[in-house]
Amino acid sequence: MVVQKTVLLVGAGNMGFAMLSGWLRETDGLRLQVIDPVAALRERAAGVGAEVFDTVRSVPKEMDLIVLAVKPQVMDKVAPDFADFPGAVASVAAGVSVARLRGLVGERPIVRVMPNTPAAIGQGMSVSYAESADENLRALVDRLMGVVGETAWIADERLMDAVTAISGSGPAYVFHFIECLAAAGAKLGLPEALAMQLARQTVAGAGALAREAEVGPDVLREQVTSPGGTTAAALAVLRETGALERLIEEAAEAARNRGRELG
Repeated sequence: MVVQKTVLLVGAGNMGFAMLSGWLRETDGLRLQVIDPVAALRERAAGVGAEVFDTVRSVPKEMDLIVLAVKPQVMDKVAPDFADFPGAVASVAAGVSVARLRGLVGERPIVRVMPNTPAAIGQGMSVSYAESADENLRALVDRLMGVVGETAWIADERLMDAVTAISGSGPAYVFHFIECLAAAGAKLGLPEALAMQLARQTVAGAGALAREAEVGPDVLREQVTSPGGTTAAALAVLRETGALERLIEEAAEAARNRGRELG
């Protein structure tokens, strides 16, 4: 017999709804509730099958896990409203430490989770950290996040800012690369719609191949690159003086440092 778990999602914005969409694909044993002050976000959540509430007072105080999916800048205002609610707390807010959360919601099991938006299609990456979480709580978090992609845990909370810089913010870097690749195609004379189709599918296909292949991305790159060919010419530009590597490192460092500031 499956024991039902009640999960309250606080905030149904982009990340909250991305996770909720995945969770609703596995409703067996899960009671999913959502609270959000924005009517349009509540309607969207209700439309996919969640119970919705507009105020804290209207939420039944019977849950196993409260998932705080609000922006870091409003966490201090939102989280204390749930200090007298039962259950463990999981936060997906970048930069908000376990110690800070404990000061807002009181002593209880607290898990920090950093997911990313591909969770909406079951292709996300989520990394979790907890100072003290029993096997049941870890299993519940892994169950929820496993539905929407791959999962991992870290033992050092200080690494969470680096996780945020790579996988949390990472999809935006990839989306921008698609924009740049499509723009380059259009500049070479391709129709804009075709250039975007080529860029989008090429990145999607290459990512899928990198995930499924038994060799690393370095080997896959070499397999595409014929000596003296077109790919070699392009890579010579991308790898000249290590500019691309430095740019990515600087971008990741900027994201990590901003995460530390938010904390």
